[in-house]
Amino acid sequence: MNQTSTPKSDIEIARAARMKPIEEIGAHLDIPADSLYRFGPWKAKLAPEFIDTLKDRPDGKLILVTAITPTPAGEGKTTTTVGLGDGLNRIGKKAMICLREPSLGPSFGMKGGAAGGGLAQVVPMEDINLHFTGDFHAIGTAHNLLSALIDNHIYWGNELGIDARRVAWRRVLDMNDRALRDVVCSLGGVANGFPRQTGFDITVASEIMAIFCLATDLKDLERRLGNIIVGQRRDRSPVYARELKAEGPMTVLLKDALAPNLVQTIENNPAFIHGGPFANIAHGCNSVVATTTALKLCDYVVTEAGFGADLGAEKFFDIKCRKAGLRPDAVVIVATVRALKMHGGVAKDDLGSENVAAVEKGLTNLGRHLENLEMFGVPAVVGINRFIKDTDAEVKAISDYCAGRGVDVFENTHWSHGGAGIEAMAAKVVEIADGGRADFKTLYPDDMPLWNKIRTIAQKVYRADDIMGDKRVRDQVAQFEKDGYGQLPICMAKTQYSFSTDPNLKGAPESHSVPIREVRLSSGAEFVVVICGEIMTMPGLPRVPAANSIHLNDQGLIEGLF
Repeated sequence: MNQTSTPKSDIEIARAARMKPIEEIGAHLDIPADSLYRFGPWKAKLAPEFIDTLKDRPDGKLILVTAITPTPAGEGKTTTTVGLGDGLNRIGKKAMICLREPSLGPSFGMKGGAAGGGLAQVVPMEDINLHFTGDFHAIGTAHNLLSALIDNHIYWGNELGIDARRVAWRRVLDMNDRALRDVVCSLGGVANGFPRQTGFDITVASEIMAIFCLATDLKDLERRLGNIIVGQRRDRSPVYARELKAEGPMTVLLKDALAPNLVQTIENNPAFIHGGPFANIAHGCNSVVATTTALKLCDYVVTEAGFGADLGAEKFFDIKCRKAGLRPDAVVIVATVRALKMHGGVAKDDLGSENVAAVEKGLTNLGRHLENLEMFGVPAVVGINRFIKDTDAEVKAISDYCAGRGVDVFENTHWSHGGAGIEAMAAKVVEIADGGRADFKTLYPDDMPLWNKIRTIAQKVYRADDIMGDKRVRDQVAQFEKDGYGQLPICMAKTQYSFSTDPNLKGAPESHSVPIREVRLSSGAEFVVVICGEIMTMPGLPRVPAANSIHLNDQGLIEGLF
């Protein structure tokens, strides 16, 4: 987020917001009050029956907010998404935003929440960053029901012949807990089943989360849940969730959760916050149901993708848009002086000093992302998320660079001024979206062989010379194709801190190689995960977790939550 001299924390600013009853927010979208299932006065789920009535309406314009390669200095992508939604409404457009739901793990760990910041926030912030409407609990319960059904089936005779050594389905918990990464279950005697090694992932890493966010409706959700591969038999043939008759009860548990959550920004503009898949081993976008519904309700919909454009935007285009038939109209790429200086070699502790040369050096990272976005045929603008210590000379270096590339660039102060601080960029985004300049295309066709899809991403997006994988990995890819999964898109899982697989390689590296350590099939989510390096699916808490500072004050209000 960009910073000003205001002494208020994000939570204090959010708490001071004058929220409107959720029925008034719905009325702005022409949603009848009886089509909102309220969770208190400020949040509600949208009735599926009402969503069904929207199918014949035309779609509004879809705007993606992405960013340069992330750094510890922060970029403010969510804050910009919220601010842009407010800015569009300030210039008289009917617009709303679509965001992911935050996970409890980061909220009590070190990353923080996902509700924006300053005067560009969604509210009620405390609720959104904590239990919200219970969607993650429903997803975790559905996931763990499948886990229980697997072990129960093995206990009662194992008619399907599941090889207990090859059960791939772990359990989940929406909290950072490194002690649960690897466990042995069913200890304690014959009555407790057959002991085996397993573990826990965080809920957002569940394939059910990815399925939840890609499903178009309950029938599609149930179909995808049934297609989950839970393990193998001794002959290595797959065992599907549908063989355990699991898809029906899992869908029942997720029935209410699949309805999008309606809340509001500090400026009382509508927002859907729904779903939250990992941006690494999944596609990192909010739900298809929320996005497609918003497009029927508004003229402009602003959404975001996880991490930098090389991971988040690529997956948004090649997975979410491909599967949901979405055609984005414009892209905003967020950059900060601070992050560009880090890409230019400046240490985090030295970011407060002016360093135009470092900004200019770091601009190669922004340039690479702009080049990549051109491949997808969607016009982009650059939004500078300005901090109080940024100097005019540093900002000018960014503006001059973008002007030389023929790209519009805007200094935005939405953190401190709300929608008023981003109006100019909002107007330009409308001009681009309405001008029909986008000619969206995915990076590769469905029928391209899987290995070639991986190579295409590595070479075109990461500028790698080639990809590397041993015989085991190549054989697994070949087996996926033999089993009929060759048409699926690729979900790359690598460090978010570099175009390469080395997180310390900043800027815009070229002529590197991308080693493929492992490939995994997400048959229900319908993509192939390509793992390049170590991927942590159950984070741990830091030495001093954020939880240590979170408490209720004497007035019963939450303190320490951002």
